[in-house]
Amino acid sequence: MTTPRTFLPALLSLLLLAACSSGGDTPAQPAKPAEPAAPAKPALTVTVVGPEEREVDRRLAANGSVAAWQEASLGAESGGLRLTTVKASVGDRVKRGELLAEFAAEVPLAEQAQARASLAEAEATLAEARANAARARSVDGTGALSPQQLQQYLTAETAADARVKAARASLDAAELRVRHTRVVASDDGVISFRAPVATLGAVVPQGQELYRLIRQYRLEWRGEVPAAELARLKVGQKVVVTAPSGGKVSGVVRTIAPTVDSQTRNALVYVDLPASAGSGADAPLKAGMFARGEFDLGKGRGLTLPRQAVAMRDGFNFIFLVGADRRVTQTKVEVGYRDAERVGINTRLPAGAQVVASGAGFLADGDLVQVATAGSPAAKAE
Repeated sequence: MTTPRTFLPALLSLLLLAACSSGGDTPAQPAKPAEPAAPAKPALTVTVVGPEEREVDRRLAANGSVAAWQEASLGAESGGLRLTTVKASVGDRVKRGELLAEFAAEVPLAEQAQARASLAEAEATLAEARANAARARSVDGTGALSPQQLQQYLTAETAADARVKAARASLDAAELRVRHTRVVASDDGVISFRAPVATLGAVVPQGQELYRLIRQYRLEWRGEVPAAELARLKVGQKVVVTAPSGGKVSGVVRTIAPTVDSQTRNALVYVDLPASAGSGADAPLKAGMFARGEFDLGKGRGLTLPRQAVAMRDGFNFIFLVGADRRVTQTKVEVGYRDAERVGINTRLPAGAQVVASGAGFLADGDLVQVATAGSPAAKAE
């Protein structure tokens, strides 16, 4: 039988553990309030300027393609002949009448000789028929010949004359076929294309193109201009076309297309370029190039900004407008006039616009900026 004395140590141990457990509890701490978010830091300290109106050289920019002014196709005018000479290659500058290629002439020369012999035979027959007809006419009315016999002599003369004309036509065709064995340049120009079939020994079918020639070495620029801007253009206006390499070529508006593309709402403006623009291996422009041009619209009043205020991205010009909250808005603009310090802006800007004067290339749309005051170091650096 268990006695109360046996449970006494166990009971004391339980009481001690309970006291230690209750003594270790600490009162709950109140939650700390959330710290306020740190204010956004400006991306850049900038100075701002407003657009300035000045008298400028007004220009209209457009993009377009460079193409040959006129092209001439040169090829085989007779079929079934073998190429024996191939002289011209792409890029060669040629003169009118210069030999480019030649076909074997044995067959055409034989046909020409045969045609000449046929003509000689026809002429002999005609001479005999004319003599017979002359004798028949001399005895007409004497009863020596019947009317039927007289008519036979006259008809024979007419038929012989027709055979002579046919023989002469055959000779002309044979001589033309001989001339067609020579492929010559139809005008001064530069060879822009040579067909793969233009090789020695090739038998070329009639009508096959062998070469293509840019006539008189001349190119043209075909600018794509929005329909709304066409009223500002006229024939004879000066245009400066800038090649992808940066080279500049001056041209003149030749004509404006009478129709507008229904998809793009642009019209083609054809600009004549000097022969030097496309002749020679080092010429700045080549047919097929994509180039930018500026039409000279004369002098006028326009908005200008410092050159540093305009940033170019992806082929377009942008400025950054500073709002009341000091955040910038990236704005696409059309640039016209340029000089060493300022750029003409053809895009309408909001009244009182404040534009980042420099450092636009380091900003992104929506950036927060610090606007420098007139006496700040940043402003003095400007």
